[in-house]
Amino acid sequence: MTKRILGNLVFAPLAALTLTACASTSAPTATDEPGIKDVFGDRFLVGTAVNVNQMNGTDTAGADVVKRHFNAIVAENCMKSEEIHPEKDRYNWTDADRLVSFGEENGITVTGHCLIWHSQLAPWFAVDDAGNPVSADTLRQRMKDHIYTVVGRYKGKIKGWDVVNEAILEDGSYRHSPFYEILGEEFIPLAFQYAHEADPDAELYINDYAMNMPAKRDRYVALVNDLKARGLRVDAIGMQGHMGMDYPELDEFEKSIEAFASTGCDVMITEWDMSALPTLNRGANVGDHVDYAKELNPYPDGLPEDVAAEWNRRMTDFFELFLKHSDKISRVTLWGVSDGDSWKNDWPMKGRKEYPLIFDRNHEMKPFMQQLIEKYKS
Repeated sequence: MTKRILGNLVFAPLAALTLTACASTSAPTATDEPGIKDVFGDRFLVGTAVNVNQMNGTDTAGADVVKRHFNAIVAENCMKSEEIHPEKDRYNWTDADRLVSFGEENGITVTGHCLIWHSQLAPWFAVDDAGNPVSADTLRQRMKDHIYTVVGRYKGKIKGWDVVNEAILEDGSYRHSPFYEILGEEFIPLAFQYAHEADPDAELYINDYAMNMPAKRDRYVALVNDLKARGLRVDAIGMQGHMGMDYPELDEFEKSIEAFASTGCDVMITEWDMSALPTLNRGANVGDHVDYAKELNPYPDGLPEDVAAEWNRRMTDFFELFLKHSDKISRVTLWGVSDGDSWKNDWPMKGRKEYPLIFDRNHEMKPFMQQLIEKYKS
């Protein structure tokens, strides 16, 4: 995800994993303590999204956290089509190659993200030179060429791919993306077919947000069962874990884990983050810009202790849920390394400060994970 404005929950429908930047709510991680992957890596892969600065050595502190605490990585942006295939006849491999090399050099599993997605789509991909939608035959060929080229380049180096991302709406209907508008429902099986042909050994995943919603859940169960009935490979269903203090409900999230596992697929918790900021809806008052700015950015100097404590408690509840279902869950991936890396910062207003991830802006581990490591380490 990233760079997305979502339907009815305008400013924070899918927020970020958070805790305070205040010293009172975070403590340094002792270098002799086990990393997250050391304690939980036998239950599922423990992953994070990495950015260009962490891959190229600019953010050495962030890179060190990745090496120490995670055994799986995924690109935040550099494999999306607008980045990796910006023009019809030109690919940009620089950052994607760095990601794969970073994983290989450090013994970290690499996931490819993502092959077919309506957002951050290369502007040329679904239109002709005049800006009109291309024909079905043309789009099929472009999909095939793109998937064959990208997947083929990293054949044997990437464990699995998010093949199709965010294809279904919360009410269970298909998103009217360019792919759906031109090819209908068939764009999804075509994408999985092409990805498997490009690398028969790679795992293939389908991924979406708000996967706790009952109608969306039911649609994905039916969709994945249909894909598998056609003989197509689908290894896992990715549940984007963009959460807030008031969503999703723990029991509905658990129902989805169980429902998706019933298809015979693994479940992956992807893009996990939790906002500690209040959820803002369309009904918010935008008339008073000063008050509204404060509402959007309520904690510019760090989280209040009570908010931080509640965030830690809620993060603990969800991680314990993942552990409970570790027989079904094969990977849990954070959407960023530290609070300062989160896609939620500076959105929807410049200067908005989020606290969404396991590590704070000083790359110090937050209390809930320290406590879980202490509880579960052998």
